[in-house]
Amino acid sequence: MDRFSAAGKPASARDGAARDSTSGGGTFETGFAPGESSGDAYGSPGPGHEHSGPPSTADRANRPGTAATRSGSTEAGPGTTEPRSRADEARSDTVQARSGPARAQTGTAQAQTETAQGRSGTAQAWAALGGDPALLARVSRERRPGLLPSALPVLELASSAVTACSLAAAEFSCVRARSALLPPVRVDDGAVATAFHSDRLVRIDGRAPVTFAPLSRFWRTADGWVRTHANYPHHRARLLSALGMPDHGPAEDEAAAGRVATELAGRRAHDVEETVYREGGLAVVVRTPQEWAAHPQRQAVAAAPLVTVSRLDAAPTPALDGPPGPGGLRGLRVLDLTRVLAGPVATRTLALLGADVLRIDAPERPEFLDTHADTGLGKRSTLLDLSSRAGQATFEELLASAHVVVTGYRPGALDRFGLAPESLMDRRPGLVVGQLSAWGAGGPWHRRRGFDSLVQAATGIACLEAADGAGGAGRSPDLVPGQLPVQALDHGTGYLLAAGLLRALTEQRTGTAGSRLVRLSLARTAHWLLYDLPRGPGSGADAGTGADEAEEEADEQPPLDRKPWLAEADSPLGRLRYALPPVGFGPPESAGAAAAGAAAAAGPRGGGGGGTEVAPDAARSPRDWARMPGPVGGDPTEWT
Repeated sequence: MDRFSAAGKPASARDGAARDSTSGGGTFETGFAPGESSGDAYGSPGPGHEHSGPPSTADRANRPGTAATRSGSTEAGPGTTEPRSRADEARSDTVQARSGPARAQTGTAQAQTETAQGRSGTAQAWAALGGDPALLARVSRERRPGLLPSALPVLELASSAVTACSLAAAEFSCVRARSALLPPVRVDDGAVATAFHSDRLVRIDGRAPVTFAPLSRFWRTADGWVRTHANYPHHRARLLSALGMPDHGPAEDEAAAGRVATELAGRRAHDVEETVYREGGLAVVVRTPQEWAAHPQRQAVAAAPLVTVSRLDAAPTPALDGPPGPGGLRGLRVLDLTRVLAGPVATRTLALLGADVLRIDAPERPEFLDTHADTGLGKRSTLLDLSSRAGQATFEELLASAHVVVTGYRPGALDRFGLAPESLMDRRPGLVVGQLSAWGAGGPWHRRRGFDSLVQAATGIACLEAADGAGGAGRSPDLVPGQLPVQALDHGTGYLLAAGLLRALTEQRTGTAGSRLVRLSLARTAHWLLYDLPRGPGSGADAGTGADEAEEEADEQPPLDRKPWLAEADSPLGRLRYALPPVGFGPPESAGAAAAGAAAAAGPRGGGGGGTEVAPDAARSPRDWARMPGPVGGDPTEWT
């Protein structure tokens, strides 16, 4: 059986930050029995799959938090893991910095891409998270070709991110419950595609959501195209100011769009990008993949791991009291300081699994109602002014018993509020911090604002998705840019962030104690989509396929009936329709919507409670959230 046990803590904090193994001398029973898996198992033979049948003895020895197969360790017999060598224990503080299927130690981006070739997206994501490859034998996938049609393997990205997150959740549930067997993970492409449309499918009393504002769009310039983002009032005001145009209020933006189009048509795209940036607004040049490849920010992004998990100290792990509950995260306290869309998707997933997630927004900049209705499922919402002494004092009270803090702003943007990762960890030892950004932690653009649509435009995705299917071979004023069928960078990064947080929590308890920093960026996820993910049959795109060809392939498939993966419930906001979670593990009758399939549509959820009741067993995940979102900022600023 696959026994996970608590790990010993470092003998002292003096040298703990340099360790990557337990110093308590604990051992793991690692006779892993993968059990049966049905459907399209990632452990089955075939293109892009690395594991076939039960893992070998060597694979079984490579348990989470151990390193029996790494350099410097001795060969372990069945059911045991030998201690690591002293040289292995003296590694750098960043104990998990991995890119795609290759770790950061592999060096160049070219080497990482070459390593990725031939591996499924799930195998790449799980390796990036530092997961034990033997656990992939517990995964199966219901493939539904033709969903999320694109010139790029969007469906492969989506399914891989959700699968990795589900597996990380299943793994932590075992650690928390000290279970003997990892529950099965089943992912359905239908559930995944529906969830990646969640921001567009949400309804409040039947009303469709407002997605992009009139000034958030592509604009033709004198020499190409730019993409702007002006959904938030302050970004809208800065855009107009940068262009020297009067602001007559959002109600007049439809009329203002014509004047903006005329103004931008006479300007060069790069000049617009820099002028708007200096004003604090958001605009990027629509680049071809070749132009982005030559950009210094792309070089920084390509050199970074897909997921970075760093151990910053040797602090003891904060305790999780009480039973784990369905999903395994009951008692976990999460402070959510994120904005649309990737960060809220990550924390929404933690809330599904039982975490107490408190979303914090500034009083002067609350989240949009439609976005809140979509991403606030399972959470509580409060407003807090971190620039005031009273707000800071309240935050410190919350931080004192938090286990996880997640931020979704530019690196350094929140430091003035005491929210730098190192500062948070000094005040709350053993904390796990998730840090999400648009462009990454390094490079000349690392302090720039960004959103999914802007990253698509800058990295060449918009050219590849051009309406004429030209595939981005060259940039021309006549080439109308396109976009992915969903905000895949946001959603995909969100599920990967949730997976990274779960793996950090697992490693604290099975590997080495210490505070952890988990970092991801939309630009790095875009790099994964553009260069690393397989593009063969079933991945969502074939090599050389343009946007038009991808749509024609999708037209050959019957349209997806999303009803099995949509739910309705009464909520404080009104009658709410929302997408069910694609993340899940456990027996099919109790796992997430991805496994439950059509059974998930068995009637609307009454009241404000949300989900179907399940047994209080951490070896299974809830099919639905336990709480419907209330008004933005409508909850007390305290833990439940």
